[in-house]
Amino acid sequence: MADKKNKITHSQTKKPASMMEKAKKQAEQMQTASAKTKKDGKKKGNAVIKYFRDMRSELKKVVWPSRKKVVNNTAVVMVCMVAYGLVVWGIDSGFAALFSLLVRTPAA
Repeated sequence: MADKKNKITHSQTKKPASMMEKAKKQAEQMQTASAKTKKDGKKKGNAVIKYFRDMRSELKKVVWPSRKKVVNNTAVVMVCMVAYGLVVWGIDSGFAALFSLLVRTPAA
């Protein structure tokens, strides 16, 4: 009975070994990649140039809004800001009037 519990099948031993092999391959790939970048001092400069090239190509993909749409959206934002400002001003004035009524001292 104890032999059956402790007995390890072939499939159970194969899984960890394959995982170890994958980990070893990944470690080797990382070492070779880091060795390549150490050899070539120009990699850092090329990365900066590549970044700006990629940025320019991505900006070309952007769908820019038309001037009419920008002006329209700006007008909507300005109107909403004015409306919100008036609401806040009204609430503030109401609280100020209420506070002045509460604090007012009776005339002697």
